[in-house]
Amino acid sequence: MKSVCIFCGSTFGSDGLYLHAARSLATAIASRGMTLVYGGSTVGLMGAIAETALSSGGRVVGVIPKALVSREIAHRGLSELHVTEGMDDRKRLMSELSEGFIALPGGYGTLEEISEVLSWAQMGLHAKPCGLLNVAGFYDSFLQFLDGAVAAGFLRPASRALALVDSDPELLVSKLEAAPRARYDRWQGEGASAGSP
Repeated sequence: MKSVCIFCGSTFGSDGLYLHAARSLATAIASRGMTLVYGGSTVGLMGAIAETALSSGGRVVGVIPKALVSREIAHRGLSELHVTEGMDDRKRLMSELSEGFIALPGGYGTLEEISEVLSWAQMGLHAKPCGLLNVAGFYDSFLQFLDGAVAAGFLRPASRALALVDSDPELLVSKLEAAPRARYDRWQGEGASAGSP
């Protein structure tokens, strides 16, 4: 794996463990010689992962929509900074530049971004691994939601398994590296139909 996209909050959150985990994840990525792709900002966890990866000798590529260049304070010291027309362009380019995805703690944007790439993986639109760094149980309720969706018949167990999870940054990166690269097809399998979850 040559590049990993990180989705995370533009604030630091209320627990110092989030910042520590963000820095540890950035170090783990840089130490493996991977490019870190992220939202291009200098603020919050976004800025922390960029600074940590850069100071560890890593390559960092930022992607930010022009409407947020001044609001999120675009990072001008990156290996590359791409300014896009809008959010859809931002997400599309981040996906194209990345061979895997990891979500740190964050809010609406982070949840939307990781959910979208998981949905794309489920539909076979890409074969890139997707991970959740579950810092201090941050994603426990989301994982319970996914398990509930399986129990209710809206999500197949194989689709649920696309969400790789760990609380340790090094172990999560290793899980992404070891993940199979075959495209998943949610419509294959015994008893599957076009409307099956």
